[in-house]
Parts: sequence; C-alpha cells; structure tokens
Amino acid sequence: MKHAWLKSSLALAVAACSTYSLAAGFAINEQSVSSMGTSFAGRSSSGEDATTVFGNPAAMSRLKREEISLGAAAIIAKTDIEDASGPAGTNDGDMVPLVGVPMGYWVKPLDEKVTFGLGVYVPFGLVTDYESGFQGRYEGDYSEVRVITIQPTLSYRFNEHLSVGMGATINRIDGELESAVPSPIPGLSDSRVKIKGDDVAAGFNIGVLYEFTPSTRVGLTYHSKVEYELEGETKVRGNNPVLTAIGAYGEYDASLDLTLPEMIDMSVTHELNDQWTLYAGAAFTRWSRLEEIRVNNSGVPAGPASASFASIAEEQDWHDSWSYAIGAAYKLNPQLVLRAGLALDQTPTNNTHRSPRIPSDDRKAFSLGLGYSPTDDITVDLAYSYLKEDDASVEQDTYSATYENSAHGLGAQVSYRF
Repeated sequence: MKHAWLKSSLALAVAACSTYSLAAGFAINEQSVSSMGTSFAGRSSSGEDATTVFGNPAAMSRLKREEISLGAAAIIAKTDIEDASGPAGTNDGDMVPLVGVPMGYWVKPLDEKVTFGLGVYVPFGLVTDYESGFQGRYEGDYSEVRVITIQPTLSYRFNEHLSVGMGATINRIDGELESAVPSPIPGLSDSRVKIKGDDVAAGFNIGVLYEFTPSTRVGLTYHSKVEYELEGETKVRGNNPVLTAIGAYGEYDASLDLTLPEMIDMSVTHELNDQWTLYAGAAFTRWSRLEEIRVNNSGVPAGPASASFASIAEEQDWHDSWSYAIGAAYKLNPQLVLRAGLALDQTPTNNTHRSPRIPSDDRKAFSLGLGYSPTDDITVDLAYSYLKEDDASVEQDTYSATYENSAHGLGAQVSYRF
C-alpha cells in the first residue's frame, strides 16, 4: 500500500510525461498547421506565415505585411494493451480522449528592419483517462496536464542575409492526477488520491536566420528551459481503516519543483525551383534534466506509518533525445501548395521506469498538407499526420503490459494579411 501511495503522489510531472503529439516525451509539436504538413521539417527556416513566432522568431523578418494566423490541431489516439499482468482489472486501452491543441499568432512589421510578433500556443500537454477498473490503476489512472504560453517577440534584420529574433515566454502549467490506493484488508474498496497544482514561470526563445541566397536559408532556434515551482493540494479519500487510524485521509498542501528542458531546432529550406521546395531539420531536447521527481506534502500526520508521505521521490532517469524530419512542398498553381513529410522521434523514457502515465516509445510520423490562397490576403492550411510507435514495455511493481500506440492528427489554420 505504501509503495502505491508513492506512485500516486508523484504529482504533475509524471502525468505530463506522455502525449500523442508528433513529439517525444511530453512536448507538443502542433504550434503550426502549415509546418505540420511537412512533419515540421524546415520549422526554423521556412518563415512562411505568422506561426514562425514559435518556429523561429528571426524569420518574422521575411513577412512584409501585418499578418494573423489562427489554428487548431486535433489528436485522435489509439492504444491496444497486450500481455498485461497485475491485480484484477481491465485493460480497455484507448485511454486518450480526443485532444484539441489551439494556436494563435500576430506579426506586424514596424519598419524595414524591425518586426513585432505575439504568439499564444501549447508547448506541453496530456490527457489520459483509463476506465475505472483499470488493472494498472495503482500506478495511475487519470492525468491531465497542460502548459499555455504567451510569447511577445521582436526580430531585427541586419542585412539581406542575416536576421535575429528573441521572445520572452510567459508559461502557465496546471494539472490534475488521480490514482487508486489498494486496501490492505481484503474486501475493502480502494482509496483514491487526487493531486492538483499550478504555477506561472518565465523563459525565452532565440532565433537566427541566415539566407545564403533568395532560395536557400538556414535557421536555428533555441527554446529555453523553464523552471516551475508548482503549488497545489493532495486529497486522499476512502474508507480504509488503516489509513483512517493514522489520520492519512484529508487534504495536504503539495509542492513540486519541475524543470521543462531546453530544445534546439535546426533546419534548412531550399527552393529548388518555382514549384518545388525542400525541407530538412533536426531537434535536440535535453530530457536528461528529468532525473528525479520529488513531491513534498505538508501537514502529513507524524508517525512511522505516514512519515514517508511527507517527501516522496521517484527516479526517472530520462535521456536526451533527437528528432529528425524531411519534407517537400509542391506549388501546383499560384493558389494551391501541396506538402508531405516524414519524421523520426526518439523517446527519452526507458524500459526500467516507464509507467502507464508514460506508455510511449520511439515513433515515426508521416504527414500530408495543403495551403490554399484564394486571394493574396488569405491562406487556409490543412494537414493530416499518422503516427506509429514501437511497442512500449511497462514494467512496474504492481503492473506490467505492452502498449501498442498510434495516432491520427488533423489540423486547420487560417492566415490573414492586412
């Protein structure tokens, strides 16, 4: 029972560690539907619309008119759970409901050299909701975490070749966890642990764009780490006489220090001719920062049976990861552009510590997209992606299983130029 409590109380960072985005770990890639069509290849070098506020703030210098881009992506995930073992329970899978990821950007050139931009997007997020009788419920059966970022940004064009950009980020994280705690007395129902918390923290993004020729450019973007100090509450409910006797049921103040890692995105865009544009990119994420998760609960009753609840730690031992993507765009006519891309993402997790909250492994994604411009002022972008993961092995104290994960992504975006 005590170990299950530890698993239940590992707060928001554990819950955040799995998502069916086109990015590994708990990062979300869907900040741009136009980039989604090429599997985000060329994200830091394309500079095709206002979504470059996130992709590379330096590339705002390529936009000569005021522009607004609004969009959203939907993630439809499917999970089959095989070879499960543990306490009595079910393994329905498909625990990720339909997830929507909104985005919005505004770019305004101030003069020939300086451009201002503002972005609102979701860089991290997760919802997993297992059935009530899930066999792995003691390791975690409900998780909801999201990070919403506001990014004011400036770019400066030094000359026809070199541009730089920088934006501060204001990031709000909030989430909720639930897990079951088994009864030490046969016949009694499980207890429940629910944890909530939130925080606001600052970071920054820096970008550099170098245009070798009008048709070939290279971009480099650095997304800084963000350090959170989450504050919230831990609620424990149930009718377990052992937990009642030690006074464990109730509400406690919970805190968690969490650092979301920095990412470096590099890409090249080459306009082969008037019709074909080629993209290639790679991104590095420093997931090795996530070595341990430690939650501190204040107000826990004194005594040997409950003292270990006051400070709870779990090793994660994540490793740095790389993602790679290639893509192409074909201009069918002045109004219509067709896109395609392929991406490979390494998982930062490992077989030793992977849990039902983190049931992911290395993944491949294939994307298709189009951009339709009925006038010079309006562009509508649509994209579709299919993601398939390697089978992920979960080996925990009370539960083990193999997860077979896949997902479909759909995106739509409208850009308007003034």
